[in-house]
Amino acid sequence: MARSPLALAALATVAVPGLDAYDVHRGPSSGGSLDTAVVIDAQHHRWVVRAPRTAAAGAALEAEVALLARLAEHVDGGRLPFEVPRPAGFAPLPEGGRAVVHPDLAGHPLQLELLGPGPGLAAGLGRAIAALHELPPSTVEDAGFPVYEADAYRRRRLAEVDEAARTGKVPAALLRRWERALEDVAMWRFRPTVVHGDLSADHVLCTGDEPTALLEWTEAKVADPADDLAWLLVAAPQEAVDPILEAYALRRTELTDHHLAERALLAGELALARWLLHGVRNDDAEVVDDATAMLVELDEHTADDEPPPAYVGGYEPAGTTRYDDDRWHEDDVDDDAVTQDVPVREDGAEGTAPDEATTPDEGSTTDQVVEPGEDAALDDERDQGTPREDHGSSAVRG
Repeated sequence: MARSPLALAALATVAVPGLDAYDVHRGPSSGGSLDTAVVIDAQHHRWVVRAPRTAAAGAALEAEVALLARLAEHVDGGRLPFEVPRPAGFAPLPEGGRAVVHPDLAGHPLQLELLGPGPGLAAGLGRAIAALHELPPSTVEDAGFPVYEADAYRRRRLAEVDEAARTGKVPAALLRRWERALEDVAMWRFRPTVVHGDLSADHVLCTGDEPTALLEWTEAKVADPADDLAWLLVAAPQEAVDPILEAYALRRTELTDHHLAERALLAGELALARWLLHGVRNDDAEVVDDATAMLVELDEHTADDEPPPAYVGGYEPAGTTRYDDDRWHEDDVDDDAVTQDVPVREDGAEGTAPDEATTPDEGSTTDQVVEPGEDAALDDERDQGTPREDHGSSAVRG
């Protein structure tokens, strides 16, 4: 049962000595496996309180707390140009686990429609994401979050497509398009980086022309850096994409990932498959119908494209479909289904050889997966991820 805002305010007063709660309202991300509220104290300071509903959610929250401590060190050291939540106190829960309280961070949620060309917020976003991707992988690995090698991550995505195909609701042409892209191993020779894993407009706070904070770190991992760019490539105004990518490339060191934008666009398309799987697993007919309709629309607009359409330096072939990436969460993926060994098909597309000095060995099939915690209950909780209520709308370019 969900906790009331008043109950969460009481937890905040226990967690932070001297906090005198004056007002409280439910947090924007409340729901799913966490209850959240924003508490305003007598000095008009704002505090965010988060309390897990299940043991698995509690374990995930504890892992996030450990990660936030490491991220805060990078913020203080000048390696990250944005703030992260910093827990100020904890309150034990009767059923076990504890609630976490941190000061509310300055800024307002990103408004994608306001992004434009040239220097400004778009370039600031590119630099912020690049700075995150420059962190040492140990930042998240030591906190117990997943670590994927490049080929293991490709096979994870391929297994995800296979699961979506078994629903019978994905157009055959889309399946062939995705499989060709996923079987082109040259496209997947990338250097795994620290990724946020759940970037969206609600999770990026901004002030003026700069992002000031990133929120909600439960889906962090070492994986494909393209995942953190997908939501921007599919949802930002077209004139803002070049500044984002250019600023990103300039901030990265020794970046030679020639297929970064292609994988980001593919990730945006695969978001619809995960939205479909979320509806199927939760027996939600409305979600299934919504995802099916979008898959049909995507199929229509990509009928003549090569998989996936390249979008580098301002070039985007006609027919490319853009969807709001806010419709899915990484935790909707069935870990048992996507971490198994999946044989690579024999009809994979040929690719261009990458720069061997900066990419993994071609023959590598290492499937190194480190999940946050060994508890099966935590994996089950992730499989029940809840999408945001405000899914946004889809728009078509081209």
